[in-house]
Amino acid sequence: MSENHLSDLRFDTLELHESIQAGIRDAGFEFCTPIQASTLPIALRPSDVAGQAQTGTGKTAAFLVAAYQRLLSNQPENDGKRQPRVFALAPTRELAVQIANDAAILGKHTGLKIGLAYGGTDYDKQRNTLADGVDLLIGTPGRIIDYFKQGVFKLDQVQVAILDEADRMFDLGFIKDIRYLLRRLPSPEKRLNMLFSATLSQRVMELAYEHMNEPELIRIEPDKVTADRVRQAIYYPSNEDKMPLLVGLVREIGEVRVMIFVNMKRDAEKVQDYLEANGIHAAAISGDVPQKKRLRMLMQFQSGELPVLIGTDVASRGLHIPDVEYVINFDLPNDAEDYVHRIGRTARAGASGNALSMACETYAMSLPDIEKYIGHKIPFANYDPDDLPELIKPKFRKRPPQNRRGGGKPGGGRPHGQRQRR
Repeated sequence: MSENHLSDLRFDTLELHESIQAGIRDAGFEFCTPIQASTLPIALRPSDVAGQAQTGTGKTAAFLVAAYQRLLSNQPENDGKRQPRVFALAPTRELAVQIANDAAILGKHTGLKIGLAYGGTDYDKQRNTLADGVDLLIGTPGRIIDYFKQGVFKLDQVQVAILDEADRMFDLGFIKDIRYLLRRLPSPEKRLNMLFSATLSQRVMELAYEHMNEPELIRIEPDKVTADRVRQAIYYPSNEDKMPLLVGLVREIGEVRVMIFVNMKRDAEKVQDYLEANGIHAAAISGDVPQKKRLRMLMQFQSGELPVLIGTDVASRGLHIPDVEYVINFDLPNDAEDYVHRIGRTARAGASGNALSMACETYAMSLPDIEKYIGHKIPFANYDPDDLPELIKPKFRKRPPQNRRGGGKPGGGRPHGQRQRR
């Protein structure tokens, strides 16, 4: 984390339980980030907070520290089985796992138990853990509702309710499930409520005012600003040159962490096949990949064993992956905000990064809106078609007939850039 992204507020000046301070020291935190400095004093009063902040700015630690302090200051009244006292909803299973991992570090010395509930794997294991009793319940809406309806746990003792990436939950169609769960919690004035979102849109604010107790609004570094920390360049290849240009760029970039974005799931698989056939280890992440494989893929990417990760906006949003040095927009997104979300993956926590994009014949029409949104022209990068590598064509995988309910939806060497959407 770059020091210029930190505030002057030190964690050790906050009135926190010593076991929480010990967890903060374990995490290596000394100074608060801007979102932590702005929200923690409010949440520790305690008062409700609705915060605008991107992934990678420290918001997870902000709401976890406040939640732990609330729990340690208000011990449960009953002597029966532990019931969840912190209720944290995330839009994706990967984000839920990341929140739980951070909670384990920060809460290591508190003696509080964490339980996860997300779809795709470990159904009985998760159920048994929750049935044994947990203090923090972290998960995605569908699996939590499943266990709740079975009576695995109750929600009437929740003291802290957290909604992370609320805008993403709307995008994924979870709003009815969220409202179902929030209505089963104690009334808003009897709990601490914290909501975080990349944008505090009208629909997010309606949710906040409906289920929170007069939250204070905190806006930290709108998405557009992220673009200012990223070295950007744009190529104008023909559709025929796109793939050779991508292979040449990835080879030139070398052994660093690269995320490639495309607009459709099938294109993510195509890019993976071409890169692998031409000696570049890469993997495409999508909602169809089994959960254990997705988590293994992310761990390999974070460790550097997998240098290139390919995905769409739907598949990749909500993933916090540190130290991504390059983002390549193989396809320009149709939505200008998606462009900023994508390139922001290489500018986490105040760091800088590189974003290379391709304005091809198919998606170049998106460029004017993107440049208007970020407030400047993206620098032009040239390439010589004669220098593009000759590619080995992959043996394309045989795919089952498309189910009309599935499939992708259009989001619509030397160069830098790509993008994806599903």
